[in-house]
Amino acid sequence: MSTGSGAASAPAPDGHDPTPRTPDAPRRTSMFASLKVRNYRLFFMGQVVSNIGTWMQRIAQDWLVLSLTGSSAAVGITTALQFLPMLLFGLYGGVLVDRWRKRPTLLGTQSAMAVTALALAVLTLTGHVQVWHVYVAAFAMGLATVLDNPARQSFVAELVGRDQLQNAVSLNSANFQSARLVGPAVAGLMITGVGTGWAFLANGLSFVAPLSCLLLMRARDLHAVRRSPRGKGQLREGLRYVAGRPELIWTITLVGFIGTFGFNFPVFLSAFADDVFDAGAGAYSLFNTLMAVGSLAGALLAARRGTARLRVLIAAALAFGALEIVSAAAPALWLFALLMVPIGVFSMTVNVTANTSIQMSTDPAMRGRVMALYMMVFLGGSPVGAPIVGWVTDTYGARAGFASGGAVAATAALVIGLILARVGNLRLSVGWHRGHPQVRFVPRERREALTPAA
Repeated sequence: MSTGSGAASAPAPDGHDPTPRTPDAPRRTSMFASLKVRNYRLFFMGQVVSNIGTWMQRIAQDWLVLSLTGSSAAVGITTALQFLPMLLFGLYGGVLVDRWRKRPTLLGTQSAMAVTALALAVLTLTGHVQVWHVYVAAFAMGLATVLDNPARQSFVAELVGRDQLQNAVSLNSANFQSARLVGPAVAGLMITGVGTGWAFLANGLSFVAPLSCLLLMRARDLHAVRRSPRGKGQLREGLRYVAGRPELIWTITLVGFIGTFGFNFPVFLSAFADDVFDAGAGAYSLFNTLMAVGSLAGALLAARRGTARLRVLIAAALAFGALEIVSAAAPALWLFALLMVPIGVFSMTVNVTANTSIQMSTDPAMRGRVMALYMMVFLGGSPVGAPIVGWVTDTYGARAGFASGGAVAATAALVIGLILARVGNLRLSVGWHRGHPQVRFVPRERREALTPAA
């Protein structure tokens, strides 16, 4: 099946070729190669502005709820309401995204988000805002993301085609992490200077950028994808599709474990700042900033790498889990803070590699449903795992909580790596290469050929 301009869909492993892999040939590419594509360049520029506004709203929303109620639990309810629609309706959103054209869908979802932010801005600036207004706005934003997330993720392939997909996904992540550095800082200045209402207004107006860029795109340059016709059983069809492909189901499972237990940084980092190092909000901000710097570097390195291999995903997940365990034992604040940078690098490598490998291994007609499942697992994991990790942290201490999250991530990576190796008919090869020990997985036939006869 063609995705346009000769970009064929990625073949899924079958009974004759069970090796779970993405089919790209190894290559490196320019770090900003996909920005040469006009439509993607417009998309990227619109997201720069919108992502900064989104981060501003996140900070302002939490601060407003805290100021209205004085309750951290109320802040947690707001976050839960924003993620709840994805957990409840995410898979159905993927079905609709596969049926509909992506650009009109994004125009609708981005407009809905803009209206929600502007309504909250008006209520706040006029002094009529109540906490239930914020709850409704958070839930409305969550409903929009049910369609927006899978549509935006799968639209990237239509913008750049198959050859530039990893580069474009990586630059999207770099875009988001850059906004993570800028948005909260701007929001802090705006909240203390003029109030939270203006931060909501800024976010609402920021949607003018992505909406304008979507309208300026040339439809003839998009890589056409066959849309799924309306029919019964499409949700079950999507789940069967994922379940029948090891490179999809195990990648999503790995991301689920890491997202649920390893990515609960608000719990981990706040506990280390307050309970372990007794350094307060300044240290918490420093930890998050350094992790964002590492995440940005990881996204740019992924853009440079140009391929999405499952062995890179497994290695990055193992490194991520191991670094969390090491960080949990860090005796000094400065060492713990420095370790946030490589944790950010490997967390983003996991994120980008999983995202890209899933998209490249999925039939374009199924991509909306598969990405909806991926986003549901990825975004829904933290709210589910946070209470568990929080209980471990409260009961046994911050170091035990952080180490347990890393241990789950590393164990999941190791087990799933072995499963994928077995599915792919691979075996462990230990030997020497240019005077250095080398441990790697090789095809079973190749290893047997290298084994000398008795």
